[in-house]
Amino acid sequence: MIIIDAKDAVLGRLCTHVAKSLIRGEDVVVLNAEKVLVTGAKKFTTDTYLAKREIGGFNKGPYFPRSPERIVRHTIRGMMPYKTKKGRDAMKKLDVTVGVPAKYAGKETVKAGQKDVKSRFVYIGDIAKSIGWQK
Repeated sequence: MIIIDAKDAVLGRLCTHVAKSLIRGEDVVVLNAEKVLVTGAKKFTTDTYLAKREIGGFNKGPYFPRSPERIVRHTIRGMMPYKTKKGRDAMKKLDVTVGVPAKYAGKETVKAGQKDVKSRFVYIGDIAKSIGWQK
């Protein structure tokens, strides 16, 4: 089992690392999903995610998630062959959480997707709040 601390990790880099691990057949747990970075200007990034959220309707999809852990999970799913049996089985081995649950508190974590970001960025938690997530 791989336990990844996603604090200050860039979303795309983190998700590619996780997707590759899942395809290899490993169980992956991602902690601190609300502290993942998305590079770019805050206004542009939040507007992009809000536009994705508004596609579809009440009775008809596509449905885009509001919570940070589901946004990260949805991004990982986009990098997987989730419509095949191999991809569905791999996605079942993924656990994404907000914060650090008690059962993973003392365990050793791996850093993945961390990079010194010199450009503008916004946290997934802030994006989630702007599109309607309530803790």
